[in-house]
Amino acid sequence: MAKNKNIDPFASREKEKYENPIPSREFILDLLKQDSQPLSRRQISKLLGLKGDDQNDALRRRLRAMERDGQLLRNRKNAYGVMSKMNLVTGRVQGHADGFGFLIPDEGGDDLFLSEKHMHLVLHGDRVVARVSGVDRRGRKEGTIIEVLERANETVVGRLGEDAGLYYLIPNNRRISQDIMVSPKALLDAEAGQIVEVAITEHPTKHRSPLGKVVKVLGDHMAPGMEIDIALRAFDLPHEWADEVVAEAEAYGDKIPANAISDRLDLRDMPLMTIDGEDARDFDDAVYAETVEGGGWRLWVAIADVSTYVKPNSALDISAEERATSVYFPSQVIPMLPEALSNGLCSLNPDVERLCMVCEMTVDPQGKVTAHQFHEAVMRSQARLTYTKVAAMLVDGDAGLRTEYAAVLPHLETMYALFQAMLGARGKRGAIDFEMAEMQILFDENRKIKSMVPRERNDAHRLIEEFMVAANVAAAEFLLAHKAPVLYRVHETPAVEKVSGLREFLGEIGLSLGGGDEPSPADYATLLRKVQSRPDFNLIQTVMLRSMKQAVYSPDNVGHFGLALEAYAHFTSPIRRYPDLLVHRAIRHIIRKSKKWQYSTEDMVQLGEHCSMASRRADEATRDVVDWLKCEFMQDRIGETFDGIISGVTGFGVFVELKDIYVEGLVHVTALGTDYFQFDAAQHRLIGEKTRRVFRLGDTLRVQVVRVDLDEKKIDFELA
Repeated sequence: MAKNKNIDPFASREKEKYENPIPSREFILDLLKQDSQPLSRRQISKLLGLKGDDQNDALRRRLRAMERDGQLLRNRKNAYGVMSKMNLVTGRVQGHADGFGFLIPDEGGDDLFLSEKHMHLVLHGDRVVARVSGVDRRGRKEGTIIEVLERANETVVGRLGEDAGLYYLIPNNRRISQDIMVSPKALLDAEAGQIVEVAITEHPTKHRSPLGKVVKVLGDHMAPGMEIDIALRAFDLPHEWADEVVAEAEAYGDKIPANAISDRLDLRDMPLMTIDGEDARDFDDAVYAETVEGGGWRLWVAIADVSTYVKPNSALDISAEERATSVYFPSQVIPMLPEALSNGLCSLNPDVERLCMVCEMTVDPQGKVTAHQFHEAVMRSQARLTYTKVAAMLVDGDAGLRTEYAAVLPHLETMYALFQAMLGARGKRGAIDFEMAEMQILFDENRKIKSMVPRERNDAHRLIEEFMVAANVAAAEFLLAHKAPVLYRVHETPAVEKVSGLREFLGEIGLSLGGGDEPSPADYATLLRKVQSRPDFNLIQTVMLRSMKQAVYSPDNVGHFGLALEAYAHFTSPIRRYPDLLVHRAIRHIIRKSKKWQYSTEDMVQLGEHCSMASRRADEATRDVVDWLKCEFMQDRIGETFDGIISGVTGFGVFVELKDIYVEGLVHVTALGTDYFQFDAAQHRLIGEKTRRVFRLGDTLRVQVVRVDLDEKKIDFELA
C-alpha cells in the first residue's frame, strides 16, 4: 500500500469552502491511482490521516459524491477504485429509435456501442458506468453497463396506447425506444390516444419495461399547439417563469434609469436603425455607417445592453443561464428573458431611449476592418425596417418605398456600398456561404397549417449578417487581446473520415473537393460556387454541411472553420443567447478597468458545455416540432403526387425530399418495383438485379404520398 507523503495542492481551496476541511477530490484520486488495488473507506481515512467522527463523516460524503459523479467505483467488497485503472468508462447514454444506443464518454474519445440487450437497462440520457467488453463485427468498441449513476428522465411525454386492457406510453422522443407501462389505476382520467405526461415510478430492469403513472393530460392528439407542448416536456425545456424572475424584470419599468446615462457615449442623434423580419418582436441590434475621408467607412453596430439589467447571480441571471437560449418554434417563441426585458426595456424599439453596447469599426475601401473600439452608450433607433422593404429599396429600386423612407435612404445606400465591399473581403478569405433553403409554415386563425412556403433570403439579410459577423470578430479580438476567460464560438476543421466520405459522394456525381485530407474553407467555398445552378444544389450543400463538425462554445479559441476566421465570439444577441451576455460582461469589465473578473477558465468550460447543450437541445426541439407539423400538413395530401429528389439511400429504400416544400419521406425498397435491389453503400445507390435500374443519391423522382404516421413522424411514398 502506497504511503501518503504529499501535500494536498488544493488544501487552501478546501479550507475556504468548509469549516472542517478534508483532502480534495483531486488528492484522493491521486492517492488511489498510486495504489495497486481498490481501497476501503477505512484504509483511505488512515492514509489521509483523518481523525474523529466529523472528518470521517465528511470523507464518507465525499466518496459517495465522487462515486455519483463517476470518478470512483465501489466494488462488492465496498472498496473504492479509480475508473481509468479498472478499464471503465463513465458517460451519457444516447439512444437510437431502433433499440440500440451509444455511451458518449465524459472524458471524450470514441463512443461505446450498446446493444439492444444492454439498452433494456437504461433510457436515453441516463448516466452510466460501462466496461469495454469487445469489438463488434463492424469494428466498433462495445460496452457492458456496470452501474447506472443517474437517471435522466423523471417524466416522459407521449401518446397513451391501449391493448387488451393494458396501457402503455409511446414516448414522443424517438431516442427512448421502450414503451412505458401504465397501470389502469394510474391513468388520471386519461384516455387511449391522448397525449400525456408520465412520471416514471420504476426504471427498467433486465426482465421488465419501465413503469409509470400519468401526472398530466396534455390533450388530444391533433389539438392545435400540441406539438409545442410535447416538445417543451420531451426535451426538458424550461418554459415557466418563477415569480421572482418576472418581478425582477418588471421592477425596472419601461424607461431606462436616468442615472444610467451618465458616462455613456450619447448616440441619441445618430441615425441608427433596426432591420429585422416582419414578425420580429425583440430587436437586439441597430446599425449605421458613414463614409470617411480618404475612402472607406465607419460602421456602428449597437447591441441591446442586457448586462446592465441582468446582474450576475440574480434571479434573472440564474433563469437566463438555465435556459441559455431562446427557442424559436414556427408559431411561438420561448424567450430566454421575460417579456418586460426581451420585448420591452432591452429591445431597441424605434423612437425610445435605450442603453446599448456599441462596436465602432473602421473599414478600408476593400471591406477589411482595420480598427475597432467598444463603448457603453445610449441610443434612440430612428427606424424599424424589414428585410423585405430594405431589399425592395436597394435592390429593386421600389420608388414608393424610397419616397416613404427618404430620411434614412442615403444611410441605407451607404451601408449597401459597405456591405458589397465586405462581401468581397469575405470571398477573398474563403468563407463558406451555405444558402440553406428554409421553409416557412403559415398558420390560419385556428393555428392549423395553411401552407408551407420557401423563406426568401435577400441582400438585406446578408447585409445584417455581414455587419454582425464583423462585430463578433471585433469582440473576439478585443477579448483575446485582454486575455479574459470568456466563451468563443469555435468551429473545428472537419474530421478526415468525414472528408473522405464527402469526396466519395462527390466523385459519384462528377465533382471533386480540393485540399487533400485537410481542405480549407476556400476549397468548400469554391465547390459551392461551382454547383450553385445545379438542380441538386440543396442536396450537395446538405452533404457538405454534414461533413463538418458542429460549432460549440468554448474558452479555448481554435478559430471558426466555416467563416474562415481565426477568432469569433457571439456578441450581437444578448436578448436571446447567454454566451453573448457573458461576452458583454467581459467587455464592460475591460472598458471600466474593473479589478476582478468573476469567472475562471473552469467556470467558462462548464458554461460553454451547458450553452452548447442548450443550443443543440433547442435545435432538436424545433426540428421535432417542424417534423410533426410537416406530417400534419401531409395527412391531408395522401394520394397526391409530387416531384422530389433522392436525399438518402439505405438498404431498405430511398428517402425523397419533395421539391419546394422540403418534406422528406421514404420509398421502401419493396415499392421500387418487382426486382431485388442490391445496396451499394460506397456509391450511395440501389441497383436492380434483373432490370439494372439504379436509384442514386441526387436523382429526381415523382412520388405519391401513401401513408403518414404522426407518432413516428414518418411519411411513406410510392413511385407515382
